[in-house]
Amino acid sequence: MKVLDLRCEAGHTFEGWFASEDDFVSQCERALVQCPVCGDAHVHKKLSAPRLNLSGALPPRLPDTAPATSASGSPAVEAAQLPAASTELQLALQQAWERIAKTVLANTVDVGDRFAEEARRIHYGEAENRGIRGRTTLTEARDLVEEGIDLMPLALPEHLKGPLQ
Repeated sequence: MKVLDLRCEAGHTFEGWFASEDDFVSQCERALVQCPVCGDAHVHKKLSAPRLNLSGALPPRLPDTAPATSASGSPAVEAAQLPAASTELQLALQQAWERIAKTVLANTVDVGDRFAEEARRIHYGEAENRGIRGRTTLTEARDLVEEGIDLMPLALPEHLKGPLQ
């Protein structure tokens, strides 16, 4: 099993497990490798030390202390430049985001490309008041806001939208 550190074009870092390098390349070509935060299928390998998961292997031991550093730098700082605590914070934020996304999925109805139409029907009392999600164009979203219809753009991770393979 080959474990790779990956990054999407939005800068989210995550780990991927593959049978081989060829398996990674094949899955990327078929857009099967996606960012767990934003669903972006344009991912690339980060430079990292090779790591193999072998049966019976012990997990790596973390140091007892980490150097204290300030996190008040630019938001565009690369994850590799951040202290371990910031990397842990990033992971915690990604996990929190996934919990939020799961809550949204569990408590809304997917209306697909009919989002703008259905939002108007709800707003004008032509359909029952309920939480909906779907897709719309930027122009349609602006029109909805101008009509006084509340909405929030939200990128949901693709892997949460359907059953895992």
